[in-house]
Amino acid sequence: QVRLVESGGGLVQPGGSLRLSCAASGTSIRINTMDWYRQAPGKERELVARLFTDSSTYYLDCVKGRFTISRDNAENTVYLQMNSLKSEDTAVYYCRSRRLGNEYWGQGTQVTVSS
Repeated sequence: QVRLVESGGGLVQPGGSLRLSCAASGTSIRINTMDWYRQAPGKERELVARLFTDSSTYYLDCVKGRFTISRDNAENTVYLQMNSLKSEDTAVYYCRSRRLGNEYWGQGTQVTVSS
């Protein structure tokens, strides 16, 4: 049974930073494509960052240079470092794993950027 558990969300002021974590169990993150998605109120869920098995990455244009996706294989955890946060980054952030047509989602963690 694959399980993904996100943590690290919270309230932060504009310009601040947060680091989200996605702890995986039941699978190894090294053999999965790992994604961070977000969904803001009234908007569709969107892909924010992707970490491929070969360690290449993809970022949504509006987060390039501010967000960094990484992984710790020993901890079986994927991170999303978010810097220079803006109000428009406010959303529920979800972790997703994908391998051989199977995908799993975490429960999400709320990020609120507000003064």
